[in-house]
Amino acid sequence: MQQETFTFESLPKNADELRAMPEAVLSSPFMTAALTVAVLCAYGENPAACVDMLNFLKGPAPLSPRDVQFLRDRLANEAYKPFSYFAGAAPQSNYEPARPYTVTVSTNPYSFPEPNQAKLFIASGGADSPRPVSFRQKPSTGQWFLNEYSSLLLSIRIPAAADPWA
Repeated sequence: MQQETFTFESLPKNADELRAMPEAVLSSPFMTAALTVAVLCAYGENPAACVDMLNFLKGPAPLSPRDVQFLRDRLANEAYKPFSYFAGAAPQSNYEPARPYTVTVSTNPYSFPEPNQAKLFIASGGADSPRPVSFRQKPSTGQWFLNEYSSLLLSIRIPAAADPWA
């Protein structure tokens, strides 16, 4: 199993800030995975900017209207979900991650099923097992683009502040 850890001093708030990040060269699926988590965190403050940044990460296959609706359905009242993938974020901390923001991306034996395809995994402080994210490489540029990320938006344990039984 391979792991790569990425640290961000701050999270991008728009596509220009995202493009300025060193990982935005998208030269590995690990970089694209880490940026996906960072980008999803923007949804709570600015859904349109989040969509713009996801479109950058998706490259030649931008989000469909259905994808945008899926984002809204999964994050409108649970914007804490993407923060759960950063170190230190757990239900007890209301998914407030440690600073700087640190995310670890890992493989399993089936992570590279075919050339130009990858499925990587990111652990959430609110889930029992790491969540898969898939990527596709564009051979002409060598860049790895986001393909499927919906599992990052699945339900996790609710924050302690919202749990009447906590």
